Amino acid sequence: MNTLVELVFGTSPSWSHLVVRVAVGIVFFAHGAQKAFGWFGGRGLSATISGFRQMNIPPAASAIAAFVECFGGLAMIVGFLARPAALGLIVVMAVAIVKVHAKNGFFLNFALTPGQGHGYEFNLVLIAMALAILIGGAGLLSIDRLIVPLD
Repeated sequence: MNTLVELVFGTSPSWSHLVVRVAVGIVFFAHGAQKAFGWFGGRGLSATISGFRQMNIPPAASAIAAFVECFGGLAMIVGFLARPAALGLIVVMAVAIVKVHAKNGFFLNFALTPGQGHGYEFNLVLIAMALAILIGGAGLLSIDRLIVPLD
């Protein structure tokens, strides 16, 4: 089998990767759909672009981030192109840490202190989950596994 195809689609029969993949996929799909389409109480793409513009993120990069979250999350849920999706989601979260969350420290702002946003702990967990899929593949019940099963 072609090494590149194995690198992109190959996955072992892992239940744990299935659980991690679906969980992280649901989170990213929901947040991405808020940003891209205004679903689930979100404000949509134009508001996302306006908000990101205040952080000096160009409109094209804002749109790409919203669609990577939405469709990368969907890719994770069904397990198709899970490794490339995981890589895209890791990049989006790394940018979110650098541009938004690092200045607020590690912890989420559970007290909702005015003027202070959330720290990067949630982003770090999402990166770790996506990294697990990037390293090990989509796991059981994935389209990737139908294409290249590694047993």
